[in-house]
Amino acid sequence: MRTRKDMNKKDEDKITTDTAKPCGSGVMTGYNAVRKEVIGDCTLYQGDCLEILPSLTGIDAVISDPPYGMNYKPQDWKKWNGKKQDWKPIEGDDVKFKPGHLLGYPIVVLWGASYYMEELNTGKLLVWDKRCGPDGDKMFGTSIEIGWLNVGGGEALIKRLLHGGVINADSRNGNNEKRIHPTQKPVGLMAWSMDVAGVGRNDTVLDPYMGSGTTGVACIRTGRKFIGIEKDETHFENACERIKRECSQGRLF
Repeated sequence: MRTRKDMNKKDEDKITTDTAKPCGSGVMTGYNAVRKEVIGDCTLYQGDCLEILPSLTGIDAVISDPPYGMNYKPQDWKKWNGKKQDWKPIEGDDVKFKPGHLLGYPIVVLWGASYYMEELNTGKLLVWDKRCGPDGDKMFGTSIEIGWLNVGGGEALIKRLLHGGVINADSRNGNNEKRIHPTQKPVGLMAWSMDVAGVGRNDTVLDPYMGSGTTGVACIRTGRKFIGIEKDETHFENACERIKRECSQGRLF
């Protein structure tokens, strides 16, 4: 993993000049980024994380729910109210996920680890218990989900959080919020991930597969800085709007 100090002058020029041109409401800046938005303590990039990561420095932790490589068909999933949701396929989920580009960071939490466990080093397992009743969660046919933490060991840590918390627990005012990403995680789950991993307040957290921006929302609520990368334009726009709304309300703790 390169740092800015390792780059030559040509690399530095590429970051600041070669990709700089207007793009929608943002500016094409960063290492091969299509677009960059700075919202409070959050910096969001639209583009391929493999191309953008080499330009980023000062990352204290990676907290992410990457595409697992399961070729999930979100259009087949039914919402809790029984109506079919017309989701787009998840970007990059049609190939096996390789986490090697993320394993060099000081703290790493990756969800969906059971799909690529052979690619991971020794660490600690995090378990999201999302059962809503005796039949469990029908979203993926499983009632738990496994995360991997690169520090620590011993017994797995378990977080009990109903899958409905994706919608209900994320709202500050108690009203239900519409799911805007097919694999959207609860804010509470991502905040818990940072806490058990030992991510400090005011630390900078990176989510290279930010989707709808849930990790960013969790960072805002807990007083952490955030950098997010998302390739899909629609999800990037949704993340920007969601994080703007959250910033306007301020942190919770």
